[in-house]
Amino acid sequence: MARPWVPEAPRMHVIVVEITDSEGQVGTGFAWTPTIGPKAVKALLDHDIARFIVGRSTDPDVLWDELWCHLHEAGGGGLTTIAMGGVDLALWDLKARRAGTGVVGLLGRRHERLRTYGSGVNLHYSLEELGEQIQRWVDQGQPAIKMKVGSPDLARDVERVKLAREILGPDRALMIDANQRWDLQAAERAIATLAEYDLEWIEEPLRADDTLGYAVLARRISHAGPRVPIAAGENFHTLFRFREVIASGGAQILQPNIVRVGGITPFLRIAELVRAEGLRLAPHLLPDLSGQLAVTLEEEVWVEDVEDAGFHALGFLTEASPVSIEDASLSVHDAPGLGLRFA
Repeated sequence: MARPWVPEAPRMHVIVVEITDSEGQVGTGFAWTPTIGPKAVKALLDHDIARFIVGRSTDPDVLWDELWCHLHEAGGGGLTTIAMGGVDLALWDLKARRAGTGVVGLLGRRHERLRTYGSGVNLHYSLEELGEQIQRWVDQGQPAIKMKVGSPDLARDVERVKLAREILGPDRALMIDANQRWDLQAAERAIATLAEYDLEWIEEPLRADDTLGYAVLARRISHAGPRVPIAAGENFHTLFRFREVIASGGAQILQPNIVRVGGITPFLRIAELVRAEGLRLAPHLLPDLSGQLAVTLEEEVWVEDVEDAGFHALGFLTEASPVSIEDASLSVHDAPGLGLRFA
């Protein structure tokens, strides 16, 4: 990566998945992991998954459940669902190509343009670098930005969030993301301290596995000072995890990562659940993919635009992505299937 998200993780990994049907048509998808596990994902695809799916239905709604049950002894989510995401995306690409359209056309476009928000993995940036990044987003016209918090010293977070709010002014939304760095006590203290800067949400304040902790934290902060909604879900891997956290009241904004949950098939099920519960959906990362699904959803959602992390900019694609972002506005042009041709 031209600008590593963290110094110890200079690379991002994409595993391209191609599936050929009995008539010789090819669907292309991908699995993705920014740091850990790409060889393990590829091994699952090459061995357990390939042997199981050959000869079965290419209908993603049918195959997804069969494959999830088959892989469950290796884990109900995580590496298994990330690998499944590659298969599911390839099947949706194939399904759309067979129909002579793109995935957006197949699902039905509901929005021509959607708002984006500027996002950065920037906890390791100096205060000056952080300020310059936020100013770039302001100059682009971004209506909202998201920055990292979770420094060992809370005073450092306060200094950085204060700077962000000063640059943004009162009319732009500010989200903060702790990336699971706090325990319950630290999260409660930090949110109470940072809430004065008019936060749109606090993302992943606790470990993603700590359902009880999220429920307790949500109750505590709802009774103390300005209300700060909790966002979570980028590290939830199954529909069941989303159900549990929603039922506990532990999050008000749900953020499925389309690859980590296993592809388009489970993402649409999660989106339906979030909608039925009257909560907010905010797809995580991968605008080249999440932007395509976002324009097909009933509700308007913000799409995350992480600086220097688009697939085309990273050199993953041989042709321009069907998703374009200009002036803090996302649009999707018509392209066959998913419209992604990998280098």
